[in-house]
Amino acid sequence: MRVMNPLLHIEGLGRRIKGDWIWRDVTVQIQPGDRLGLVGPSGAGKSLFLRVMAGLDDAQEGEISFQGTRLDEWYMPDFRRQVVFLPQKPGLLEGSVEDNLKAVFGFSAHRHQAYDRARVIKLLSELGRPEDFLERQEVQLSGGEAQMVAVVRALQLDPLVLLLDEPTASLDPRGAERLESLINDWQAADERRALLLTSHNQDQVARVTRETMNLG
Repeated sequence: MRVMNPLLHIEGLGRRIKGDWIWRDVTVQIQPGDRLGLVGPSGAGKSLFLRVMAGLDDAQEGEISFQGTRLDEWYMPDFRRQVVFLPQKPGLLEGSVEDNLKAVFGFSAHRHQAYDRARVIKLLSELGRPEDFLERQEVQLSGGEAQMVAVVRALQLDPLVLLLDEPTASLDPRGAERLESLINDWQAADERRALLLTSHNQDQVARVTRETMNLG
C-alpha cells in the first residue's frame, strides 16, 4: 500500500476569544482519503476551527502546514484553491446561479482552469436541479439551494480538501441525501482528497465520516 504524506498538519493550535481559550493544544493530521467529523457542543468553536484551518482566521498558538509547507509561507490564493471552506450560510454574488459559478474563474488562482457548463449541469442534476436552475437569480434561492450552489462552485474547482460547516443544515432529508452522495462521489474520484465535516446531525456524521475529533 502506497504511503502518502499528510495534506494538513495541525500542531498545538490554540485560539482565544475575549481572553479565554476556546480550544488549545489541538494537534491533528489530515491524510489523503480522510473523512473526519468535527464534533462538540454548541459554542465549542467548531466553525472557527475550520476557518482557522482555511486561513480565514488567526490562531494565537500553534502551526498549520499544508503539503509540508507552513501556512504563512503559502501564497494564500493558491492555498485556498486547494483547501476550500464552505460555511453554513454561503455568500453568493448578485446575479444568476451561473454567474456565481463562473465568477470564481476570474481569480488568478484559477487562471489555468475553465468553466465547464456540461460538468456543472451534471453536478446540479445529481442534486435534483434541472439545467434551467442556472438561470435562477441569487435572490430567488432558498437557504438550501444556496448551499447547493456553494458546493457545486467548490467541486468544479477540484480542491484537495473540503472543510464543510453544516453543509445540509437548510436542506430537507432528500436534498441532504443527494448532497452527501455528491460529496462521496467527489472524494471517490481521487484518493488524495480529504474532507472535514461539522454537523449537529449525528446520523450524518456517522454516514459521511470515518472518524471523529471532539473539540469540546
